[in-house]
Amino acid sequence: MNQTPISKPQTPIPNAEPELLGASPRIGAQTVLLDSHFGYANEVGQRCKLNNVRMDDYSYVCDDSDLIHTTLGKFCSIAAHTRINPGTHPMHKAALHHFTYRSRQFGLAEDDDADLFAWRQNSPVNIGHDVWIGHGAVITAGVSIGNGAVIGANAVVTKDVQPFEVVGGVPARRIRFRFASEVVEGLQEIAWWHWSHATLAAAMPDFRNFAAADFVERYRARPLDGEL
Repeated sequence: MNQTPISKPQTPIPNAEPELLGASPRIGAQTVLLDSHFGYANEVGQRCKLNNVRMDDYSYVCDDSDLIHTTLGKFCSIAAHTRINPGTHPMHKAALHHFTYRSRQFGLAEDDDADLFAWRQNSPVNIGHDVWIGHGAVITAGVSIGNGAVIGANAVVTKDVQPFEVVGGVPARRIRFRFASEVVEGLQEIAWWHWSHATLAAAMPDFRNFAAADFVERYRARPLDGEL
């Protein structure tokens, strides 16, 4: 019997030297950037669209994501196929359709409705530091997400998310908090996401090996930039 050969999965080469991220963001193929600004060691995947986005240090966005009017803190992990601040139609007006504000293309007015676009821009999404947004999640206009929060895959977030809160579902609801309140308070106080690159490197063994409560106990009394 003839059988179709199955190719063997490629085994990653251990200790292969990675391509270092740096001052310029790494941008994937077919990604469109409009009026967006980046920090240090950012990465944006393939086929993304970012419009009026501010991305702080070490944050990344995976493939096929669409972000508009959004501020991302440091160390944010944005999975593929996410939508952050998708288009909002004017439910409070007589007509929902965009003929009322993209009127020129329909030959219905000589100009588009600048006030409508300003209304949208005035409802940004603000995302804190070290936030993880799961695959396919949607974050609607005007939402703020606190530091350390987790958004479950395919969740639709319509309300603010507290620091270190885990939410999921449609619409998204609280599942739990990641840690006890005293650990959350400690991590907020330590604010390791503002540490220097050198300090982060020096603390890497503790990031890898300590539970969050132990990490807080070790670093809470140290200065902001954690001189190790």
